[in-house]
Amino acid sequence: MSRSARSTPPSSPANKPEKRIEALRIFWERITNRKIWHYTPDGDIFRQWRNLTSAWMTSAMGQPGFFTPHQMNPWFSPVGARTATSYYDTMPLKESLLELVDFDLINEKKVRFAVGAVNVLSGNFIYFDNSHDEIEPEHIMASGALPPALPMVRIGTDHFWDGGIVSNTPLQHLLDQEDALNSLVFQVDLFSARGVLPRSIQDVMARHKDIMYSSRTRHNTDVYRRTHNLKVLLHKALAKLPDEQLSDEERKLKASLCHMPEIAILHLIYQQKAYEGDAKDHEFSGTSMREHWTSGYEDTKRTLKRRDWIKMPEEGMGLVVHDVHRETESA
Repeated sequence: MSRSARSTPPSSPANKPEKRIEALRIFWERITNRKIWHYTPDGDIFRQWRNLTSAWMTSAMGQPGFFTPHQMNPWFSPVGARTATSYYDTMPLKESLLELVDFDLINEKKVRFAVGAVNVLSGNFIYFDNSHDEIEPEHIMASGALPPALPMVRIGTDHFWDGGIVSNTPLQHLLDQEDALNSLVFQVDLFSARGVLPRSIQDVMARHKDIMYSSRTRHNTDVYRRTHNLKVLLHKALAKLPDEQLSDEERKLKASLCHMPEIAILHLIYQQKAYEGDAKDHEFSGTSMREHWTSGYEDTKRTLKRRDWIKMPEEGMGLVVHDVHRETESA
């Protein structure tokens, strides 16, 4: 499953099936249990004020079970001090992960698990994958360590930031695997490339964030779709020629391309509400959490009703992408 997220909840494979929903609910209820207003009047303007209040409280006080403000602001911290390179401490997140995630189960490798991060010194993107890495809380924390708010995470002798700086979806890692498996991929994005024309400076900031985070996802998907489908066409062209007319290199290429997998990507993109604004990536009120859950649930139901999308693509179709909000197929 391809996933994109600005925060780091426990991943489903990290617990046994009977514990997964409970662990997710505990995590999110812990993070969002701070009361903002006891009552919110009906209307977008009141929800906008409520969300702004919630975002301000997050900035000033942090979030329970996730992060807390450093006692000293980084601008006033001595160079090289632990508090000099971020505004918050994510030790509460580590404690939550240790409590709610079964890392032994992840490292049994019964389910493939990978998260991406960026090496702060080299700028290189790396995937921590349980097929060759022993996954620990630090790997999860690194994948969500978005600067400058959250601190870089040390793993071994290196330091890492959120992989979203380079690529906001692990689709690349998934499709780069050389296992030639037919795949049904659920790609979940929290930022939509499509939007409306901004009408205020807050709209500008929100739209900028949407485009910035969604563009890499869209680009990666388009590039892989084109590359994969060109390989399918190349195999069809080579298959029309007798082997004796091909060079050794061309015959090897033909043999490798005959095992191209069929891949269907179901794209679920969160549709932002008019009142959410640019703080939606750090606005953690319980009301917003429940709205997001409901939105995801409804989008998933609509997607799964399209039985033709869930079926294996016909041989030779290559990589196809479906989006419930566009109701069109790209191939």
